[in-house]
Amino acid sequence: MRALYAGQVSSPRQSPPSVAGRGVSRGLVVVFALATGQAVASNYLAQPLLGTLRDVFGVSEAVAGLVVTASQIGYATGLLVVVPLGDLLERRRTIVTLASITAVGLAAAAAAPGIAVFGACVGLVGLTSVAAQLLVPFAATLAPEAQRGRIVGNVMSGLILGILLARTFSGLIAEVGGWRSVYALAALLMLAQAVVLHVKLPRFAQSAGLAYHNLLASTATIARDEPVLRRRALYGLLSFASFSVLWTTLAFLLSGPPFGYGDGVIGLFGLAGAAGAVAASVVGMYTDRGWVHRLTGGSAGLMSAGFVLLWLGRGSLWPLLAGVLVLDVGSNGLHLSNQSEIYRLRPEARNRINSFYMTSCFVGAAAGSALAAAAYGRWGWAGTCVLGTAVSLAAVGRWATDRQRPLAQREPFAGADPPV
Repeated sequence: MRALYAGQVSSPRQSPPSVAGRGVSRGLVVVFALATGQAVASNYLAQPLLGTLRDVFGVSEAVAGLVVTASQIGYATGLLVVVPLGDLLERRRTIVTLASITAVGLAAAAAAPGIAVFGACVGLVGLTSVAAQLLVPFAATLAPEAQRGRIVGNVMSGLILGILLARTFSGLIAEVGGWRSVYALAALLMLAQAVVLHVKLPRFAQSAGLAYHNLLASTATIARDEPVLRRRALYGLLSFASFSVLWTTLAFLLSGPPFGYGDGVIGLFGLAGAAGAVAASVVGMYTDRGWVHRLTGGSAGLMSAGFVLLWLGRGSLWPLLAGVLVLDVGSNGLHLSNQSEIYRLRPEARNRINSFYMTSCFVGAAAGSALAAAAYGRWGWAGTCVLGTAVSLAAVGRWATDRQRPLAQREPFAGADPPV
């Protein structure tokens, strides 16, 4: 067991079956959580800076909002073509390589001379920051069945905090040193993370025994054969779309009247959603108890309630903060419920399953950011809230008509991943 945590698994191509499902030390859970959070944070640094980027590069709000869309499209592409490699290549090496490329993309973004180059750089960062989506199923693979929900919930807490605190970090650093310093510092931190991951992560490989193009094709086959995966992918699409509708346009609202906040204060709004990270651990615990269906419906309802509060907060701070908090808890709760279901499917194909699910999520995020930027440009905050409410109610409607009992309420997952 010590060999596992020292990174000394005997074969780089096929880990022994005793590795999967044997457990994860508390220290390694912390490494997973921090690395996952930092990786995904790279994809959200621009959101509180959109007002500044609009002014610096002399573009419209709709064009500035497309920076977020570019990063989400890059992330969705990475989910589709990079994440399945987790079922083919040795995972530690793949994750460290992606972290190193992300550092390069962040450094290039810091030096970008115009909005087009900047958009291309954040697209590259989005493509490679999918290392986060290799880390989560990796933790699920190492975790024993009885603790899987809790461990995945803890790792997801790191991911959610990364998303939320990225905005706070970005806003505060930009306030002190300008927006370019945000990306320069993030590049240095990502490079340091690559070193830590190389030292701390165990080596682990379970090759699916397929050529790369067949591996990608098998992802579509799995989605076709697994109705649970398709249903949960739809929930994920709607959850991420609603999340993106808020965070793509919030900076525009807060930088204008009646608020008139700078980048630093706008970034602090990420802290209002930090309850989503607490919710992740709670949801992970209760999914282990078979509450998936109730958590799904409750989370979708919270998303809808969040946009009602956001509309009430169009000129008032406290309803706005409450809306951010409620929406984040709801969208993250729905996401965790989804993951608790999909990780019970085909353990030997967990990365491909995660690839399909998360690609669906970020297709929703990209669509949500593009539509939100256009809606805000034409109708202002009212357009944002109407769009977000419609997306959230679609999730509620899907849950209300869902008659298929969740996997967690049928039978437990069989346990450790078998060798492939």
